[in-house]
Amino acid sequence: MKVAIIGGGAAGFFAAMSVKKHHEEAEVIIFEKSSKVLSKVKVSGGGRCNVTHNQTNIKELAKNYPRGEKFLRKAFSQFSVLDTVDWFKERGVNLKVEPDNRMFPESNTSQTIIDTFLLETQKLGIPVQKNTGMTNIEQSENAWSVSLSDGSQENFNSVIVALGGQKSIERLELFSGLGHKIETPVPSLFTFNITGNKITDLMGMVAPNATVKIQGSKLQNSGPLLVTHWGMSGPAILKLSSLAARELANKNYEFNIQINWLGDAKEDDVRASLAAYISSNGKKKVNKNPFDIPNKLWAFFIDRLDVSEDKTWNAIDKKSKNRIINSVVNDVYPVSNKTTFKEEFVICGGISLSNINPKTMESRITPNLFFAGEILDIDGVTGGFNFQSAWTTGFISGKLGA
Repeated sequence: MKVAIIGGGAAGFFAAMSVKKHHEEAEVIIFEKSSKVLSKVKVSGGGRCNVTHNQTNIKELAKNYPRGEKFLRKAFSQFSVLDTVDWFKERGVNLKVEPDNRMFPESNTSQTIIDTFLLETQKLGIPVQKNTGMTNIEQSENAWSVSLSDGSQENFNSVIVALGGQKSIERLELFSGLGHKIETPVPSLFTFNITGNKITDLMGMVAPNATVKIQGSKLQNSGPLLVTHWGMSGPAILKLSSLAARELANKNYEFNIQINWLGDAKEDDVRASLAAYISSNGKKKVNKNPFDIPNKLWAFFIDRLDVSEDKTWNAIDKKSKNRIINSVVNDVYPVSNKTTFKEEFVICGGISLSNINPKTMESRITPNLFFAGEILDIDGVTGGFNFQSAWTTGFISGKLGA
C-alpha cells in the first residue's frame, strides 16, 4: 500500500506517523511545497509550542471550537488530550501545565516537538519531499494519480490532504472539482486595530478580566485584555475574533467594540459600589482608583473625561459620575482593521465537515481520500486547541478507514 501525505505541517506529520502505526508495511511519503516543514509548530506559543490544552472532558474540550464542535466530539473519543500527552511522553517529551491550562513541552522550546517528529519519521522510514507541492489529483479505478510541482506524477492507494488553512477559496478549487463543498475561508484569531485613539498610549497594560462585546450583536467574550501600540489583543480579543470570524469578515473589519473593564459587573451594581465608596471616602481626591482596574487605565479615564485630579469625590457632580461609570462598564472603541501575526493566524473555512466521516476523516464523496488539520472547516480558540485538532484528525486519518 502506497500513501501520500500532502502537507508537511503538524497534521501531515501526525497523519504519516499514524499510517505506519496502523499499517506497518505501508509506503508513506510526505510532500511539502515549501523548503521548510512544521513551520507553524516552530513559531506557535511564542516559539514554545502550545501543544494542547489541559481539558480532559471531551464535551467541554469541543466547546472551544467555533467551527467543528459537534464533529470533534466524535473524533476526540478516538484520540484525546490524554492520548496526546501519552504519545509525547512515550517519546521522551513531558508536557507541563501552565496556570491557564495551556500545555507546553518542559523544555520550553518548539524545537523539541519538531525534533521528535523528525526523529520519529526517520525511524519509521517516512521520507519528506520538500519543495514539492501537489498540482492536481485524479481518481482512477483503484488509485489516486497525484501530479506534483516537479512535473512528476505518482499513483497512490490513499491520499491524506493536510495542507493547512487556505487563505482563498481559489486554492480549494481542486477539491470542489472533485465534488466537495467548500466553506469560504476567512481569518480567525486576530487582534483589533484601533487607530488614532489615545488608549494605545497605554500599550503593555493588561486588564485581567474584561468583557468585550461586538456592538450590534450578541457576540462577546471575557478574559485578560492587552492594550498594544496598534489596538487591543490578549485572550479576550483573540477568542472573540474566533467566535465572530465570519461576522467580522462580513463587516469588512469595521465595527465598534464595547468594553466592560470590570468583567460581568452590572452598571447598577457599579453605581451602588461607587456611591458606597464616596460615602466613606468623599474627601479623597479622584486620582485614587476606586475600581478593580489598572491604575493606568483609571488615570486615562480621568484625563479623557477632563476631571481635575485635585478634585475630591464630594466635589464631583452627578453628570461626571455617570460619565465615569459609563467609561468603566460601557467603554466604546471603533475598530478599523485586524492585525495578524504568524503565531496567532488561523483560518476558518475549508472542506465542509458535511463531506467528511468523523470516524475516519475519509471523504464521503471520494473513497480513499482523507483530510486532516486546518484544511477542514475546523478552528479553535487560542490555547492549544488548534494543535489538538491537528493531532486528533491526523491520527484518525492515518488509520485509513481501518
